[in-house]
Amino acid sequence: MMDEKLISWFLKYLKNERNYSPDTIAAYQTAIDEFILFLQSVAADAKGLCAIDAYDVEAYLTHLYDHQYARSSVAQKVSALKSFYNFLIKNELLTVNPFEYVHLKSSNRHLPRFFYQNEMRALFAAAEKGSDRQLVLRNQAVLELLYATGIRVSECANIQLLDIDLDNRMLLVTGKGNKQRYIPFGDHAKRAIVNYERSSREPLMKRFSQTHSYLFINHYGKPLTPRGIEYIMDQIVKQSSLTTGIHPHMLRHTFATEMLNNGADMRSVQELLGHSSLSTTQIYTHVTKSHLMNDYQKYFPRNRESLKSKK
Repeated sequence: MMDEKLISWFLKYLKNERNYSPDTIAAYQTAIDEFILFLQSVAADAKGLCAIDAYDVEAYLTHLYDHQYARSSVAQKVSALKSFYNFLIKNELLTVNPFEYVHLKSSNRHLPRFFYQNEMRALFAAAEKGSDRQLVLRNQAVLELLYATGIRVSECANIQLLDIDLDNRMLLVTGKGNKQRYIPFGDHAKRAIVNYERSSREPLMKRFSQTHSYLFINHYGKPLTPRGIEYIMDQIVKQSSLTTGIHPHMLRHTFATEMLNNGADMRSVQELLGHSSLSTTQIYTHVTKSHLMNDYQKYFPRNRESLKSKK
């Protein structure tokens, strides 16, 4: 079977059976395409995808490291290729996965960057600024909901009106693989959403004759895209005193970190974040341990005395 047909079959499997998002599928396709380009570049008579062996894999890894790809990027590419070859084995097109024994260390994994309370106060203050009151109300609601629930930007953009239960302060979220979960939210987020729906969404929808059920909309009344939410966050940051590299996903990191710092159970945080594996959630324990160590160094009486003696 030609490589192109194998790839097409695999991508359809990811879409129809694994329910992967278009962005994830595109990342898998890119990883496979880049591997094919490598195979074509190292030999005049390039091998097909089903003809490679462990030596080709080793040469590819050397190629990636020689071009100074980050370890996380290499790991993503290897993971995609390993999944592709497992798919071929499952469908009896191969008997051995050439990437099976590739195990990359993750010791240099970066800890999630989160917002401290003073930074969150700066963001909320900045969200109040703006000449268009309707858009200000929308921006405040977006910020409050992202912070209160820890949902992904893509999940936020896809929220429908019926997904929000304001009376019980519960949100139904559709995450990766179309998996759904309920997340509670607090009074601040509820007030922001009520104000936004009443004084921003309804008049904008009426002005531009829109009838869809997406919660968050742009200034023309059309559904707000994930990129639109990122733009909103960029504008809020520009209005604030914060200057370091900031992205909306940091609100998700902040939500998880604050939950754990205040005594939440790891399994509960996993459920709220929509992580399929607890190991994904456990990265936040490193953040909270670091946070606890900083507090210990700063506040434990005997340790303070030790620090003073060194000055």
